[in-house]
Amino acid sequence: MKKTIYKYFFYLFINYFSVVLFALAVIVWTIQSVNFLDLVVEDGHAFSIYFLYSLLTLSKVLTKLIPFCFLIAIILTILKLEKDNELIALWTSGLNKMYIVNFIFQISILIMILQLILTVFINPSLLNSSRTLLKNSELQFIPTLLKEKQFSDAIEGLTIFVGKKNKDSEFKDSEFKEKQYENIFIRDDGKVLSQVGNTSSTIFAKYGHLSNNKENLILYHGNIQKLKSDGTVSIVKFEKTIFNFLGISTKSVSEPKIQETSTLDILNCIKNKDKKIDIHNCHANKKSQMNVKIEFNNRFGKPMYIPLISLVCCFLLASRKDKRGYIYNKYIYFFSSFIILILAEIIVRYSGISWTHTAIYYLLPLGAFPLFYFALLRSFKYENLS
Repeated sequence: MKKTIYKYFFYLFINYFSVVLFALAVIVWTIQSVNFLDLVVEDGHAFSIYFLYSLLTLSKVLTKLIPFCFLIAIILTILKLEKDNELIALWTSGLNKMYIVNFIFQISILIMILQLILTVFINPSLLNSSRTLLKNSELQFIPTLLKEKQFSDAIEGLTIFVGKKNKDSEFKDSEFKEKQYENIFIRDDGKVLSQVGNTSSTIFAKYGHLSNNKENLILYHGNIQKLKSDGTVSIVKFEKTIFNFLGISTKSVSEPKIQETSTLDILNCIKNKDKKIDIHNCHANKKSQMNVKIEFNNRFGKPMYIPLISLVCCFLLASRKDKRGYIYNKYIYFFSSFIILILAEIIVRYSGISWTHTAIYYLLPLGAFPLFYFALLRSFKYENLS
């Protein structure tokens, strides 16, 4: 009988958990993907890179939502059974409430393990892959760099300014081809445009246009002011010149962040904090070590709060419809669990200050487990339902 009850409870929970997680993940991921449109609009990456990059960040969204979705799913499952009087049928049939408490706690352990797998292994790998994807992608949408009366510095070491951008309808085909852009200014700090050389240069042109394949910028009637190594400036005038943007990457991609660093590297950084090791985001200074500890606790410590909120939700099993204030219990336990999740998010930011703060962060859920569990035992002690 108990196995049938457990299967039914787990079936209800998985249904609620999957639906809530999917719905919230779609909403959050869509909003996040809209924010990533700057990769195309501002930085000139291809749409294929944009979609793949957005997809790789989905695991991060799921990781953030899983604890909250678990809370909602457990609350909804218990309320559903209570509403249909199925819990009363279970209690009157002789089922001890602690069996359900233990089963809910076991489910929370499974969700905690899932969260740990995401935070420890999958997230860093996928996020690092997304960063590498941007880093290795070439500039695709050159027109996004050529904005009217705006300085564009999406490419590191290169600043572009266009005085006027003409529309197709304003010119005949032959005239428009040359005067697509007017009063063009390009500042190159060196090693960006191969035609200029390895020293800083400034290019002025009266007008220009993009080639048909959108990879070359063709300029007319201008000059190149090139700074020589001896400090002098040489000026080269041109009637027509071509600048090739193929293979140039934007500066939107920086070095991998701490969230994108593998867990193994983080462990090595903590273990060898006083040694010089070749790991990005790992330095001997206090701030770097604090950030590493915070990230470590974020991956290993935060999932431990999931079983804690499961025990808080289990107090709903002690609620009875004939008791005063029954209608408010679901809100009380929901917001109590939600506050625990918020506190876990806040406290982890201070857990890297010292090892004492780290220990406190782990001891809070570990110490609360037996307190809540024995409180449940005491609550059900005098219910002769065993």
